[in-house]
Amino acid sequence: MEHVSVLLAETIEGLAPRTNATCVDGTLGGAGHAEALLVTTEPAGRLLGLDADPAAIERGQARLARFGNRAILRQANFGQIAEVARNAGFAAVDAVLLDLGLSSYQLGEAERGFSFQSTGPLDMRMDPGLPLTADEIVNTWPQDELADVIYRYGEEPRSRRVARAIVDARPLHTTVALAEVISRALGGQRGQRIHPATRIFQALRIAVNDELGVLERVLPDLVALLAPGGRLAIITFHSLEDRIVKQFVQRETRDCICDLSPRLMRTAGATACQCGHHATLRAVTRKPIQPSEAEIKLNTRSRSAKLRIAERLAY
Repeated sequence: MEHVSVLLAETIEGLAPRTNATCVDGTLGGAGHAEALLVTTEPAGRLLGLDADPAAIERGQARLARFGNRAILRQANFGQIAEVARNAGFAAVDAVLLDLGLSSYQLGEAERGFSFQSTGPLDMRMDPGLPLTADEIVNTWPQDELADVIYRYGEEPRSRRVARAIVDARPLHTTVALAEVISRALGGQRGQRIHPATRIFQALRIAVNDELGVLERVLPDLVALLAPGGRLAIITFHSLEDRIVKQFVQRETRDCICDLSPRLMRTAGATACQCGHHATLRAVTRKPIQPSEAEIKLNTRSRSAKLRIAERLAY
């Protein structure tokens, strides 16, 4: 299955890397963005690419082979970006990118368990070395905990009905079997744009890989990795991710982040900012960039993508 990089032109234009710039791609995936960054920064620009999936690293090595030692790839979760960049000699870089979507390769590999389009095990691990699988969550977690995961990460209002149906149908060990149980619990697709199991599979995948937790923890590291004037681009694919990125950028574009309103500050006897926070970013995109109708037509998986870009302020 061919992988199509989402918002490719918009990402490169937004990052605006100069000739010979240093770049970090924390989610290598199909290596399309990485390839474009290496071409844009010729002749001597360098790129560090990370991916938790060893198969993505293998594909990236083949695709980027022509760039020689300009491309340095490491198997690692993007949450480890600070340590990996330091060990690879990347500091004060010009561009950092995160594309938080699954690659077409991962979706197309039934044995990875990310998709219910074909039968596969309930795995869903980005890094095959992770201890937790979707199978463990589906078959061993208490019904209330399962419902909470489905509600929180899948934003499914009927989460308790789905959790009860899953528990009643245990054991479930394949993607298709789970999708069928979910479909019955939610009344089938009935003209909906997306399959009713889509959000539940999303929720399980997020829980298995701690995707939102990793994203929240790594954002300050991404800013610290940038040189003044360097840019950060993050592509998200659902509202929970985008909310985290949006709120972080809003916070880091402000000098004061005191939670108290001016009235409450006066009541508390505070006449000035109490937090001492200084802005570290300038928002390049006030609103997220989304795919054009033409891109969505060519790649329907891009329809929910949102790109936000921010620039590192001087120290």
